[in-house]
Amino acid sequence: MKKMIGETKLEKAVAKIINSYAKDYDNGVAGFLEDLMSNGCSSGLVGELIYYSDTTKFFNKHREEISELLADACESAGGGPEMLFGDKWDKEDPLAHNESNKNLLAWFAFEETARRLGEEQGFIEN
Repeated sequence: MKKMIGETKLEKAVAKIINSYAKDYDNGVAGFLEDLMSNGCSSGLVGELIYYSDTTKFFNKHREEISELLADACESAGGGPEMLFGDKWDKEDPLAHNESNKNLLAWFAFEETARRLGEEQGFIEN
């Protein structure tokens, strides 16, 4: 079975998690990515990113790369995080010091990194 690979610390962390879940899918990484793109991290699909303690740790560990992803997404959307995340974004916490925005950004980073890697490596069509 073909595995997903990453180059940056965030990409490697995401690829490692995806590869571990892909073993449970008949079509491997592509199957897991299909579930992830349909249901997202908020569905509990990624066991490592369910609890605030885990998402906060993930966010803190990958803060710099997540900030870059967020900046790119905001630039593409032509607005700030509140435009991307709507009412889920806590406007009172623009620097993501609190759990709710860290959680949201951890999920965003995992899903966006998975999507980008999946497209680059041919697991999903762009």
